[in-house]
Amino acid sequence: MNGILCMNKPEEFTSFDVIGKLRGILRIRKLGHTGTLDPMATGVLPVLVGTAAKACDIMPCQDKTYRAGVRFGLSSDTLDIWGNEFCEYPSMHVTKSAVLDVIPSFTGEIEQLPPMYSAVSVGGKRLYELARKGVETERPVRNVQVYSIELEQFDEERQEAVLCVKCGKGTYIRTLIDDIGRVLGGGAVMTSLCRTMASGFDISECYTFDEVKSAVETGTLEKLLIPTERLFEDYPKLYLNEVQTRMYRNGVKLNLGRIYNIIPNRCEYTVYSFDRTFIGTAKADFENCELRCGKNFEER
Repeated sequence: MNGILCMNKPEEFTSFDVIGKLRGILRIRKLGHTGTLDPMATGVLPVLVGTAAKACDIMPCQDKTYRAGVRFGLSSDTLDIWGNEFCEYPSMHVTKSAVLDVIPSFTGEIEQLPPMYSAVSVGGKRLYELARKGVETERPVRNVQVYSIELEQFDEERQEAVLCVKCGKGTYIRTLIDDIGRVLGGGAVMTSLCRTMASGFDISECYTFDEVKSAVETGTLEKLLIPTERLFEDYPKLYLNEVQTRMYRNGVKLNLGRIYNIIPNRCEYTVYSFDRTFIGTAKADFENCELRCGKNFEER
């Protein structure tokens, strides 16, 4: 039972809560996830099942897409509507054209200050642990990548909007919204958050706990699993012959000159056996003319 099980995370569940509940449903201990979601957020949480859990630290695609609700004229200590301390800006009035004028300046590589209510570690302490004690500390500014921001909905009377954000790893949507609010002359808080894509997996591929439980009861769980090789679909594929397959599975480095489809200056590959079975990842060492073993995802 190996592969990716895409979950549609419900509200009020942490990513670890999802893993814990799935362990009870699947009766499998070997589970991992590809990126945390705040408890109030919903949407795509790819769960790595069985040998696929080995990919947690080598995920080649870390891009994500979010659909976020926004309310202008308000700020909070957590940068979202679930905060405890709020500040209102009664004279602030945002127009659609103003939002459209501002959001291009928040695309590309931008700097972000991680929110105090986050899992970022500073000095061995999680920021949210310090925040809950009323302690605010200096935080390192991060460079993050925001590929695009689209204004999906806007209600001028209610001063509310919906933004669709495509971004790279480590981007805080709450911080992005707060920064946009400040530039517009006041504040803004996140009112909802749904991750619609993560690591190449779309929300249309996700399942609920009830659907997973039903699949377990009917013995059809494997139909819900996406093959592990999908994680590395952008890597070039190498197909070994029978002798090379046996050598590679035993950890022997292969001669690059004897392997078909090696691309100059391309180091990362996926490797398949002579019978087209996915084995794992590999790295081309051009200096020594060797193909080195990466991660092996076969069950042994």
